[in-house]
Amino acid sequence: MSSDEDASWISWFTSIRGHEFFCEVDEDYIQDDFNLTGLRAMVPHYDYALDLILDVELEEVLTDEQQDIVESAAEVLYGLIHARFILTSRGLAAMMEKFHQVDFGRCPRAFCHGQAVLPVGQSDVPRTYTVKIFCPSCRDIFHPRLSRHAPIDGAFFGTTFPHMLLQTYPEYMPAITTTKYTPRIFGFKIHTTAHEASLRAKQEAKQYRKQAMVQQQQQQQQEQQQQAQQAQQQRR
Repeated sequence: MSSDEDASWISWFTSIRGHEFFCEVDEDYIQDDFNLTGLRAMVPHYDYALDLILDVELEEVLTDEQQDIVESAAEVLYGLIHARFILTSRGLAAMMEKFHQVDFGRCPRAFCHGQAVLPVGQSDVPRTYTVKIFCPSCRDIFHPRLSRHAPIDGAFFGTTFPHMLLQTYPEYMPAITTTKYTPRIFGFKIHTTAHEASLRAKQEAKQYRKQAMVQQQQQQQQEQQQQAQQAQQQRR
């Protein structure tokens, strides 16, 4: 936990290096049991984790091992709550601000010209896939550029978020990039069948060398047999 006693757990968690993709979930949203429906069955030590997120003082003293377990559970619980919160109007507004600030990075594709991206999950089930970044311009997903974002669970953002945000703020949807890189050799486009033809020619050449080697070995064996027969005749 942060050494700043005045900081809330949520502020501390979202300020950790590597957690730049997260926004701060409003405490009143977390305190509404309706918003947390179904999460109890998904997160161990749910009550302890929820109290930690809301900065509720525990009545009992936990051992260091128990504290680590509760903190781990709190991170998972907050992530799952976060995935729901960012689909609300307040959550979308908070994430749009981060989108404006390019907190999620830019598309690595050259023809997208540095288009800002949004985090997305490939599944809504935790511990299935890590977070990816979605480019609104080429409509493809990529691994985050920074390694510190790579381990984040994609379920903490979900499969719906970036598309919901761009539907809510359609004025920020960029034109779809249709430009594709065209491979060339000495200025000439490579035919679509060129790779198959090159591979086939290489396989045929390999097969020819193999057959030639077999024939050479057979010829050598025949010569050796003839020499052996001649040696036997001379001894007689």
